[in-house]
Amino acid sequence: MHVLDRIDIKILDLLQNDGRISNAKLAEEVNLSPTAVLARVQKLSRDGYILSYQAKLNPKLLKRSFVVFVEVLLDKTTPNVLEAFSDAILHYSEIVECHMTSGGFDFLIKIRCQNMEEFRKISGQILWQLPGIKETRSYPVMEVIKESTQINLKYARTNSTKKLSGNS
Repeated sequence: MHVLDRIDIKILDLLQNDGRISNAKLAEEVNLSPTAVLARVQKLSRDGYILSYQAKLNPKLLKRSFVVFVEVLLDKTTPNVLEAFSDAILHYSEIVECHMTSGGFDFLIKIRCQNMEEFRKISGQILWQLPGIKETRSYPVMEVIKESTQINLKYARTNSTKKLSGNS
């Protein structure tokens, strides 16, 4: 992987704000030729900084605006139980995120569905059928205050020695 410079970071920032920006517009914004910008974008993709380009869909219009976070506690956290649970999660599109955590529970799941009635079905037909489940706690979202997939690029320069604020 190469060291990111200020132009790479600007390209990444512009692309995460508008994945459909034209190469010509991108070049104009970073003051490089379209050929040079295209080469940088290709290198950023090859090096894994750019994973994909996606459209952000409107969950309300698609009847998927009901969000529930679910804490999952497994009966055991042995490697085979963790692997079986993790493998099973991948098969359900209703589960849009799943994170292994430390603390009072093992996984935090984010589910998108139409309403509470559909969530109740998902809970019984999917969640409780997953391998290793001992206990779940569900938290329906009343209102989304902030939701973003954007990454703060303030500290992205890999050769930077800046410290985060508050750290000494």
